[in-house]
Amino acid sequence: MTLLTTVFAAIVCTIVWYKNMPDDKMKVGILCFMYWGASLMWLIDAIAEYLEVQAEYFNPDPLSMLNDLYLGLSVVALGLIIWLAILLVKDPKGALRAALFKGK
Repeated sequence: MTLLTTVFAAIVCTIVWYKNMPDDKMKVGILCFMYWGASLMWLIDAIAEYLEVQAEYFNPDPLSMLNDLYLGLSVVALGLIIWLAILLVKDPKGALRAALFKGK
């Protein structure tokens, strides 16, 4: 489930990034790289786990699947938080800078 969650997030993010390709003001490309990196990490983890437990990998119990789903969603949420922090620091549209120096 962690692999599926991050792959779906990476695909959606890549579509959004590709539609806004010429001017990537919102730095969606960074988010794409984070999600594709997480997907690659979970793919390698799935391969290693399959080599370790063989056929049992394809018959997970529901509690294990739910835990994996929560882990995948938390990875997606952490990626969004890091992306928002990057946006606040870079301030590509200058909105934060304008709000901070508005009163001066």
